[in-house]
Amino acid sequence: MDHAHAIASALAPLVLVLLFGVVAAMACRALRLSPIVGYLALGAAARASGVAAPDDPNFALLAELGVVFLLFDIGMHFSLRHVREQAGDIFGFGPVQVALAALALGLCASAFGLAPAPAFLLGATLALSSTAVVASLLAERRQQNCPVGLTSTAILIFQDIAAIFLLIVVDALAGEGAAMASQLAMAVVKAAAAFGVAFVLARMVVRPLFDVIARTDNAEVFTASGLLVALAAAWATGSIGLSLTLGAFLGGVIIAETPYRPIIQAETKPFHNLLLGFFFISVGMSLDLSSLRAEWPAILACAGAVVGVKIVTNALSGLIFRWSVPGSIQLGFLLAQGSEFAFVILSLPPMRAMIGARAASVVIAAVALSLALTPALARAGRTIAGRLRARVAARADAELAPREQAAPVLIVGMGRMGRTVADALSEFSIDYAAVERTQKTFADANADGYEVLFGDASDPRLWDPLDLRGRKVVVVTTPSLAISRELTPLAERAFPHVRRIVVAETFEERDAFLELGLYPVIDVSTPPGLDLAVEVLCELGIDRRKAMEWALAHEARAMPARGALVGAAA
Repeated sequence: MDHAHAIASALAPLVLVLLFGVVAAMACRALRLSPIVGYLALGAAARASGVAAPDDPNFALLAELGVVFLLFDIGMHFSLRHVREQAGDIFGFGPVQVALAALALGLCASAFGLAPAPAFLLGATLALSSTAVVASLLAERRQQNCPVGLTSTAILIFQDIAAIFLLIVVDALAGEGAAMASQLAMAVVKAAAAFGVAFVLARMVVRPLFDVIARTDNAEVFTASGLLVALAAAWATGSIGLSLTLGAFLGGVIIAETPYRPIIQAETKPFHNLLLGFFFISVGMSLDLSSLRAEWPAILACAGAVVGVKIVTNALSGLIFRWSVPGSIQLGFLLAQGSEFAFVILSLPPMRAMIGARAASVVIAAVALSLALTPALARAGRTIAGRLRARVAARADAELAPREQAAPVLIVGMGRMGRTVADALSEFSIDYAAVERTQKTFADANADGYEVLFGDASDPRLWDPLDLRGRKVVVVTTPSLAISRELTPLAERAFPHVRRIVVAETFEERDAFLELGLYPVIDVSTPPGLDLAVEVLCELGIDRRKAMEWALAHEARAMPARGALVGAAA
């Protein structure tokens, strides 16, 4: 009985924090604020009320795991293909933006009495912007494929990489003088080696392991495997003297190099969101409200300086890369806030020792304020840019035109019909993504040269990892009428712009799909999928005559092979 009472007593603060965390997140959404702000406020209130203490080991562990899963999720977006497609912005625009902002903010910090090294390290930390807040804002406004959205995403990718090395640098600052220099050099060497090992493991170990796991057809195994990769990678880098977060990031990179990324991302997202919430709450608990009440002028001044300097330096970066003035201003306002990484870096003991606990608390509060201001700042940037574009409309046309980033077509099911559709799209140089839930079909399609992701597209948790928001057409080759009735209303609300084409086997099924708002096709072609492929091509703007010519040619190529099989059977 005493044991049960002890467990209940230990759980009580966690239960209360979870309860108020839900309330804080809902309140922030209603006020159009980032949930991060709500979590920080909740943590500060929990400390002030005595519900939880800043040094609570339970919260410390959960907070550390929150950062681990944040970096793991970021790593899963860091595929080599993505890097190649946006290499210019990632490794050109990104470094220039970070360098200009870090230099300017470092000079400001130095002017307030910080030594040069801590000042410029703080400047580099504040030069980073919030991946979570900006990405959600772009998705909400459907700007992911516009130039501002694509470039800001590329800059955020570089910033995420830079944040990893900032963490390495801060961890190495425990030494002094030559010892610190040698420790930092060794850390960089170890990090480079860890990156190399990660890419080797992705190809040689993790991919074959997940191939075996996929045969079990068990989602819980994927959940456990995703958690295993994240935590094992974090443990591995931690055991060689690097940060846990670097290992978590590399664990995500390992997953990104496999076709199992969507399902792992979907399975681990709840852990990522929940534990990251605990991290922000723990940061809020490190704030002393009584001290901050006395420091509010400094907090406002710091937030104003960070936002103002970053607007100017971000816009200047845009002008350096020959963006128009309106586009540069819009980008400057969008990336003007601080980053969630600032909370991570400023909570590290070496960093707090360098700049002082009081300054760290002021800067953390200022970054939180900048996050709260992000929607208003982004709106102001768009308004100013819009007014300037009205005067130079011809110059702005190229920047306002959306660019394709995600493949416009998602093929669900890569059996014979799915392959035929993929062949048609390839013939007309149209990019596509494909997803398959049956392990054998998935393995066969990959073996035959098709790039296919593994997962069940009828699971709404996979819709975000599959980037349905960025698609134009979704082709379902093996639809279920019952599942379609359940999911169509949800899909229509989430992705009203996406055309959903499905295969119907009978006229009655076709009519039922039509009533749901889907576009059904009865495919009677040989080989299967030609009728479906023609409709998909026409939906994408290909002339029907050209699509039919391709279908007839494809059918003619298939006929000799079919005849040979019949002759062999006879």
